[in-house]
Amino acid sequence: MAMHMSVPDVLRQDPKWSRLVDLVRELAFLDGGSDQAFTLASGRTSRWFFDMKPVMMNPEAGRLVGELMNARCDEIGADFVGGLELGAVPLAALVVATDFTSDRLGFMVRKQAKGRGGRKTNNPPGIEGASIAGGGRVIILEDVTTTGGSAIQAVKRIEQETSCEVVAVISILDRQEGGKEAFQEAGIPFESLLVRSDISG
Repeated sequence: MAMHMSVPDVLRQDPKWSRLVDLVRELAFLDGGSDQAFTLASGRTSRWFFDMKPVMMNPEAGRLVGELMNARCDEIGADFVGGLELGAVPLAALVVATDFTSDRLGFMVRKQAKGRGGRKTNNPPGIEGASIAGGGRVIILEDVTTTGGSAIQAVKRIEQETSCEVVAVISILDRQEGGKEAFQEAGIPFESLLVRSDISG
């Protein structure tokens, strides 16, 4: 695997991967050219814009994302998948719905807790979905990674507020703007299904 790439080689060899590249290019990608910059959620500007919600909400693309994510979750070993609202919510649901080989469960982390925990699940306030109160191996999911800051916050929150161990962060797409390096510095294993250069050329 090339040092600058966060995509495992085994994924690139899967026929599903090249189909996902085509679908992401078609459904999620805008190139503003050298004259136009998009303002991202992080406040940064970029020539390239990715909106993964149409990908996650498309039957074929959603299944491919779920199946490829599950292949990585199986390889790494995870009891739970989840992440920050909003992007990780449909993503966790896709992964759980396309998992036919394990009992992996999903959860979501609210950016702002609503002041109540899981009455049924015993989860801390703001962590909803399956119960992670008993601990286990967690993979945090992200739709698009820019700096990695949001996912690193989610990792810290899970590890501080539960007895779970976060074993990796997996993103659909790494924009190649410092996220991989930020995870490395934080000591968090990180990978993605795609990187920006797979789509933009």
